[in-house]
Amino acid sequence: MELYRVLLVDDEEEIREGIRRKIGWEGLGFELCGAAANGMDALELAEQVRPDVVLTDIKMPYMDGLELCRRLRQMLPASKMVVFSGFDDFEYARQAVGMNVYEYILKPINAPELGEVLGRLRAQLDQERLERRDMEALRRRYEDSLPILRELFFTRLLDGRIPAGQVRDRAARYELELPGGWWAAALMSADVSGQDGEGGCDELLLPSIQSFFQGHFALPGCTLHTVLYNDTAALLFRLEGEEQVYPLIEELGRLCRLAASLLGLTLFAGVGRPCRGPERLHQSAEGAAAAADYRVLMGGAQVLYIGDLEPDRSAGLALGEEDRRALAAAVKLGGREEVARLIHRQVDRARERRLSLPQSCMFFLEVLRALTQLAQASGVELEEVFGPGFAGTVDITGFGSLDEAEGWLLERGLKLWERLGRQRSDSAWKTVERAKSFIEEHYADSGLSVETLCAHLHLSPAYFSTLFKRETQKSFTAYVTDLRMDHAAQMLRDTDEKTYLIAERAGYADPNYFSYVFKRHFGVSPSKYRAGERQG
Repeated sequence: MELYRVLLVDDEEEIREGIRRKIGWEGLGFELCGAAANGMDALELAEQVRPDVVLTDIKMPYMDGLELCRRLRQMLPASKMVVFSGFDDFEYARQAVGMNVYEYILKPINAPELGEVLGRLRAQLDQERLERRDMEALRRRYEDSLPILRELFFTRLLDGRIPAGQVRDRAARYELELPGGWWAAALMSADVSGQDGEGGCDELLLPSIQSFFQGHFALPGCTLHTVLYNDTAALLFRLEGEEQVYPLIEELGRLCRLAASLLGLTLFAGVGRPCRGPERLHQSAEGAAAAADYRVLMGGAQVLYIGDLEPDRSAGLALGEEDRRALAAAVKLGGREEVARLIHRQVDRARERRLSLPQSCMFFLEVLRALTQLAQASGVELEEVFGPGFAGTVDITGFGSLDEAEGWLLERGLKLWERLGRQRSDSAWKTVERAKSFIEEHYADSGLSVETLCAHLHLSPAYFSTLFKRETQKSFTAYVTDLRMDHAAQMLRDTDEKTYLIAERAGYADPNYFSYVFKRHFGVSPSKYRAGERQG
């Protein structure tokens, strides 16, 4: 069985060595993966070895054991902490419990006592490992349930009960590939009238119909998903283009005739209009159901297409809320290609319905309005983006074609994208410059932290830390340390101040910790650095 990893932290080498030698690590189910002499070194080591258990003293230089536990609880929340100390101090024990420490042991530590603690720890870790395996079993059961979950997903999709922005994510969750492009739905049923005296479709036949189409459908460039939907077998097609709907209708007719010959079944299909993207399949399914309603009027026709039976009532276009959000997100945070793609997709909706320029006017103005609202909300002057004298509207009939109108919209969309990008970059740069100024003014304060800086800037620490590192290529802590070290080195070169005073003026309350950090930064102690500079 895999051994649990232990990190040992104590500033006394004799104690570290004694614990290392006296504990039968492997027999207890552990391995000692590292040892550190102080909390600062232990933090760095813990990030590398990812221990399951940390054994730490409380009283240590630079960073005590309780502060180490507090930070490790953020970094490695699953790790177990065991704290030991030479001081029988209730306050230490109380704080240790607050840090979710597993055990508090008084020094001197004896091997049997520590062995008992490790034995209990192993039992708890084994239990947690067992629970994780149970989670794996749950995951396997989930995978076994995937066929049912997929059926439910498709049913909700065809009912229009999944928000468009969630369709791709949910499909991926159920390991389904539903790419963009053209889709169409057909609803297939079997006419069994005359077999039992009543019309309709026996639901027991639906799985057979589903299997028949999966096995015999053959239209080049078209892929098929089948799902049981209400009292029909729903056939969902991914098409090469909108025009492929008529070859699809021919193929469905062929399969209906084949089913009559091979299975003795009279099949009937209603076909909906092609739609852009799987997110709109419910619209095609509605059309397929509407086509099925014409069956009585159309006599013996086995495949009916709603586009042949009714005019396209979706010709009146509107810019939906999802489209507005997607366009705004692209202009504010996306790339040039994404902005171009979304604007093209909107204008392409007018092309798909073969609308004239005048018919497209209201829709064009909706897209334009979405861009102007975004500019106004971002504090951008409209004339900077849309040209001098822009009054909020444009006469679309002044364009020669939809392509020309699209080019105008794209040019303005990209201008707005560039302006917001500069605005965002300027804002980030100004924020980081303000942060640098604050750090320069307060680096001598040993209490300087990212929290105090963010309170000054009115930003969340998480956002600021990401922004600061992106702009400076350094973390806040590394930047402050480098600045303090530079100032300390300058004071060592230019003054005769004592080291403890330089440490204080550089922001270190503990002179020993200052010397420790200085040596790690420059490779020599402060006194040797000063001597070397003076000799040089």
